[in-house]
Amino acid sequence: MPFKHNACRRHRIGKMKFKVTNWPEYEAGLRLRGSLTVWLRPQALSCWPAPQRTTRGGQPRYSDLAIETALTLGLVFGLRLRQTEGLLTSVLKLMGLDLAVPDHTTLSRHASKPGAPGKRYGDRIPRNGPIHVLIDSTGLQVYGAGQWLEEKHGAKSRRGWRKLHLALDADSSDIIAHVMTHQEVGDTAQVGPLLDQIDTPIGQFTADGAYDCEPTYDAVTRHSPDAAVVIPPRANALEREHDDPKNQRNQHIAAINADGRIKWQIATNYGKRSLVETAIGRYKSIIGRRLRARSFAAQKTEVAISCAVLNRMLACARPKAVRCKTVTA
Repeated sequence: MPFKHNACRRHRIGKMKFKVTNWPEYEAGLRLRGSLTVWLRPQALSCWPAPQRTTRGGQPRYSDLAIETALTLGLVFGLRLRQTEGLLTSVLKLMGLDLAVPDHTTLSRHASKPGAPGKRYGDRIPRNGPIHVLIDSTGLQVYGAGQWLEEKHGAKSRRGWRKLHLALDADSSDIIAHVMTHQEVGDTAQVGPLLDQIDTPIGQFTADGAYDCEPTYDAVTRHSPDAAVVIPPRANALEREHDDPKNQRNQHIAAINADGRIKWQIATNYGKRSLVETAIGRYKSIIGRRLRARSFAAQKTEVAISCAVLNRMLACARPKAVRCKTVTA
């Protein structure tokens, strides 16, 4: 990477400073994140009981909304399922609502069902034009016997983990798509499933060098043919003579060979990719580095709720920072 060229004298280079222009509003939003005030809309109260079943079988008692609300509260406050049941019971009692609370067994069973909870990313994406999509992946630890064996008997075992793939909107920093896979799945194979969750046209697609391959370009082209794909090619990458002269990868290689990688990053606005790394850091600092659920299906539900919670917290407090320019004589 270009910043490593100055690693030996990095301590002499001053860090960029930023100033938050909307500090009163941002500070109020940060306080709002810790508020314990809970309210339920009339539409939510009407949808709390499960709808009547028209086919054969048992009648469900709790709706998907009730299940998702309980799981969300448990994730935000870091509670187990039994403590989540007690918290929701006390909250509804304080609100004076006579609503049935899902028990911990029901929460555990419904969390493992595929497709729960429903994702609502469509209302977070602006509809006024193409968006700038940022993609990256990270690893999440899972519960397993490997760590217990290492602590108890000193036996070294390979720890299992899951891979979380995120797609971010560069303008709002909201998570607009996510996919969780096993650790053996490659990053480029999940570009298509991520883009399938986005209905808005893409103006620019930005990712790191791990996505530098033809399947990534093909997946973005199938979704939005006019999208600009900004992926740094390898240091030893060569232009392919038999490809179309308008091939974006060949254009990136030619621009880097002519002007250098740093100027190419500035010209293509590649620095925006740091926002998705910030989102990953926000996920691990607020939600945690480790998944709480045991089964893979329940882990998918946990990740879906976590992304929705982060978007909700970001909507409460969103800073507007500008770079402080230093005046030199």
